[in-house]
Amino acid sequence: LASTPAMFNSTITEDDDILCPVDGSVMITASHLPHNRNGFKFFTNAGGLGKSDIKDILERAANIYNNLTSEGLKDAGSNASSSVKRVDYMAVYTSDLVAAVRKAAGNIEKPLEGFHIIVDAGNGAGGFFAAKVLERLGAITAGSQFLEPDGLFPNHIPNPEDKVAMKSITQAVLDKKADMGIIFDTDVDRSAAVDSTGRELNRNRLIALMSAIVLEEHPGTTIVTDSVTSDGLTTFIEGKLGGKHHRFKRGYKNVIDEAIRLNSVGEESHLAMETSGHGALKENHWLDDGAYLMVKLLNKLASARASGVGGGSRVLTDLVEGLEEPAVAVELRLKIDQSHPDIKGGSFRDYGEAVLKHLENITDSHPKLQKAPVNYEGVRASGYGGWFLLRLSLHDPVLPLNIEASSHEDAAKLGLAVLAAVNEFPALDSSALEKLVRAS
Repeated sequence: LASTPAMFNSTITEDDDILCPVDGSVMITASHLPHNRNGFKFFTNAGGLGKSDIKDILERAANIYNNLTSEGLKDAGSNASSSVKRVDYMAVYTSDLVAAVRKAAGNIEKPLEGFHIIVDAGNGAGGFFAAKVLERLGAITAGSQFLEPDGLFPNHIPNPEDKVAMKSITQAVLDKKADMGIIFDTDVDRSAAVDSTGRELNRNRLIALMSAIVLEEHPGTTIVTDSVTSDGLTTFIEGKLGGKHHRFKRGYKNVIDEAIRLNSVGEESHLAMETSGHGALKENHWLDDGAYLMVKLLNKLASARASGVGGGSRVLTDLVEGLEEPAVAVELRLKIDQSHPDIKGGSFRDYGEAVLKHLENITDSHPKLQKAPVNYEGVRASGYGGWFLLRLSLHDPVLPLNIEASSHEDAAKLGLAVLAAVNEFPALDSSALEKLVRAS
């Protein structure tokens, strides 16, 4: 059993004993989705393959299959089986993580000795982190939970954005009086943390924390995020940390590719991160690795202790002091009914774009709203002490709506502005938005 980031790392590790670097690797995972939605993630040393690459692989595979006789197919299977060699790559991968923390602490063997850190793997692939990383660094991991893989996820969905999952790790930290909690998604390309007081370090807070760490190392660098990050995060990155916040599109691959693009045109960027918990660093080959993100946090704990600074996870919490957070933050999903007569035989994407265009026109003429001067996705506007973003889902007939405000009343005012536009489109289910407005 391996994690997705480890699969990429096998293409860049140089170790003849374990047949590395490999030419390519394949991860089979459904991530946090139900077990019947397994898929493949393909990697070379250039990173994860995109849609065009995967299409090419499938076409080549289909062509080979179609030209094989039944006897040839049997021989191909037999030859492939005889050439398979099993190696323990995870031992190499975890040793690299351990070495990174030791280095940050001045090559101390057990820099986390005495720290009590709980891991919640959600029955995904991240259970290795407790024994193979934390305990080797001297940490106590008693109370760690759901470390055994089970694709049915009997305890909670392994998802750092999921409220039930975050409540689970938070409660474990508080019950055991631990210094810190760490939670992973199924294949460990996402993660989040909890401090000793039970404060969640995920979404905007985790991006703020990682930004603080990265900007200490690379002053003035650009932090690339997805489109739903808060205005408070921008103020924190640019006002307090002295960096630049480049808010891009939703989708972790979009965010990472944009950071790579910025570097290619001369704008330095060292962190690309999505609110979902996908985070990639330039120093780590732009790989979204949840375990490596947590290692960056552990590095701060270890180096602080080595410098004689105590306080446990307070070292991390202090780094996000001053981050403005909204009193109200909601995400609604406005579904497009593809069978509705108003679609008129067109696509849900065309219909959604029409909704966005209408909202943009209304926003332009609204006396209380200010359209975002730079925006790469949907319609984003500020007003009434908050902001909203309405965008079209990457894959589904849905328009997700994010609203953040300083009060429920102000959230309702922002919601009313959006409602005035979407009510013109009967194929769009705006009932959730209407409920939000009525409740306030």
